[in-house]
Amino acid sequence: MTVRRSVATLAATAAVLCSAAAPVAVAAPSPTPSPSAALPAGLYGTKDPTYDGVWRQSLSFLAQKVEGVTPATKSVDWLVSQQCADGAYAAYRPDASRPCDAKTVPDTNATAAAAQALAEVGGHRETVNNAVRWLKSVQNEDGGWGYTAGAPSDANSTSLVIGALARQGQRITDVTTPGGKTPYDPLLALAIPCGGEDGGAFAYQPDKKGKLAANADATAAAVLGTMGKALAVGNNAAGKKPSSCAPGDDPTPEQAAQNGAHYLKGALAEQGHLNAPPMPGAADTTPQPDFGNTADAVVALSASGHQNEADGAVAWLKKNSRGWAEQNGPAAYAQLILAAHATGENARDFGGTDLVAGLNASGPAPASVVTPDPAGDTGYVPTEQDQVHSGDDVIGGVWWYVGIGLVVAAGAFFLISGRRKNQRP
Repeated sequence: MTVRRSVATLAATAAVLCSAAAPVAVAAPSPTPSPSAALPAGLYGTKDPTYDGVWRQSLSFLAQKVEGVTPATKSVDWLVSQQCADGAYAAYRPDASRPCDAKTVPDTNATAAAAQALAEVGGHRETVNNAVRWLKSVQNEDGGWGYTAGAPSDANSTSLVIGALARQGQRITDVTTPGGKTPYDPLLALAIPCGGEDGGAFAYQPDKKGKLAANADATAAAVLGTMGKALAVGNNAAGKKPSSCAPGDDPTPEQAAQNGAHYLKGALAEQGHLNAPPMPGAADTTPQPDFGNTADAVVALSASGHQNEADGAVAWLKKNSRGWAEQNGPAAYAQLILAAHATGENARDFGGTDLVAGLNASGPAPASVVTPDPAGDTGYVPTEQDQVHSGDDVIGGVWWYVGIGLVVAAGAFFLISGRRKNQRP
């Protein structure tokens, strides 16, 4: 089972796959592939990648890059090769040499995650641009995205796409439908108003009667989405005052994010972690700790300026998550690394576990490993106003300016150095 995706998302995945291919079971953990089904040399993890190959590869790259690790070229090449000609990604394509066809089921989650990962890795601008073009081409009338093209918008998928758009350099409010809807609109429609027990939370989707049910996984995703942020966020050490759910009939995206953070704070307060809902049809309905969504909640709280509210969950993860990561592989290690990075924790000694080493060992040896200086991470994440774009092609956003600055600085250095040499007797 994909580590990050919710039960609702998995149910949607099952429905799509069952209509497009032979019936499959996606509720159980992915089985280890048989010797006859050899995994690609560049892929991370050893479990069956049918439902999460692109996802776990993408999360691995995001986590590695924030920790100064450059993935192996063959690993990056594998992810690039998974893209269809129209820019979309499916969860996994066993034979990327064969063009995508009617049986290929592209999904927004894989596409958005791959776009974010390759933007971080660098050097694959056209691949990222093509992915974003496809995502924009399948935007729903309400402004959001479902798991597959044309599926009803959900909080998780919409937030993931927002992250890809932002990381590529799009101004989110400019990505509108013919009716003028932006990606923020469906998220705000999924926000539960303040005042009740679950006030501030986000629903994954409305039920058949239009009712909204609080979903912690969707809330963690939507907090990032309504803030226009991607999956990898910096260490936001500047904490805000404790959040409260601010009532209002028409909250702004920023206020909705703060309301979501308020809900997550309360959801984590009692036990220090979130629980996973039982799988559909499961005989045992005893609540089980949800490590992945707890890590996501930590990232969301830190990104929204409430890092201090995540302290208890971080402590719980440091104490209890090692076995979960070892069992679930690269995506699990990546989620913990992103949580550690967002809160200024040492991912190389996270409760005695070297998460970075664990992730690196799940795939090909990295091209390079540089331990970053924690003091160098200011937690700054470019806002929409800071980003530069031209149509669908990125002019590098703020990083374009950073690159120009580095080139100018390097030129000045060599010029000054040359002058000094010429002045020597």
